[in-house]
Amino acid sequence: MSISASAVKELRERTGAGMMECKKALVETNGDATAAAELLRTTGQAKAEKKAGRIAAEGRVEIATDGAGRAVMLEINCETDFVAKDENFLNFAQTAAAQALATGSANVDELLAAPLAAGGTLEEARKNLIAKVGENIALRRLAVMAAGGTVGQYSHGNRIGVIVDVVGGDESLHKDLAMHIAAAAPACLAESDVPADQLERERRILTEQAANEGKPPEIVARMVEGRLKKYLAEVTLLGQAFVKDPDLTVAKLLAKHGATVRAFSRFEVGEGIEKKQEDFAAEVEAQVKASG
Repeated sequence: MSISASAVKELRERTGAGMMECKKALVETNGDATAAAELLRTTGQAKAEKKAGRIAAEGRVEIATDGAGRAVMLEINCETDFVAKDENFLNFAQTAAAQALATGSANVDELLAAPLAAGGTLEEARKNLIAKVGENIALRRLAVMAAGGTVGQYSHGNRIGVIVDVVGGDESLHKDLAMHIAAAAPACLAESDVPADQLERERRILTEQAANEGKPPEIVARMVEGRLKKYLAEVTLLGQAFVKDPDLTVAKLLAKHGATVRAFSRFEVGEGIEKKQEDFAAEVEAQVKASG
């Protein structure tokens, strides 16, 4: 049957699906827009489930703040850098961050289930996007900050994002701290925040390393304590050398400005995700041998 361009346009606006998919759905449902929308939703669900197991290690970090001490930061993943730059993906990321800020969702599951003002849920919007771009899309993690002071933030491109709760200091200091965290990637705020098992594991490794150098036990003990102190300085924000002035630790920088850091979060796209390494030459060679 003949499907008008206006019918396709209306269905596209209603569902967000591509023009060809809308036209195909209308043809299959004999022009019934409601049935076509349901069909698109069903096929979108099927595509989403099919792609759910595929590795999504690209994407962007999106930050949203309300100017009153509340901030959210999301890592939204896709499979390729090409889709990460797509306008549809960007719009979804911005919608997700705004939704997180508006709803106060504490975790990704809550955020995905929250109803959107435009209708449906963020999870439905995610599945529709999967159907449109043809890649797995995932909301990987969410950080929520209700600052006791001021939120400092920094985005390095779209791949690294930082939010930091700072009491005292000025806007310049807040940005410098966020930039430092982006560059130096501290694991914890202070020494007291380093997990005991992580500290014990590091102590054991350092002890074995020092013992292998053939030093007397009392020397080994002093070497381990010195190296452990250096390790703690490297992994804690307050102990790190400030990137703009390595002669100054972050703790001393804060003291200089009469400021304190209450908390911070740092996201880097794909961090900790094991990416599949493609060997296209080997793949082609295998295909040639198989066909021979």
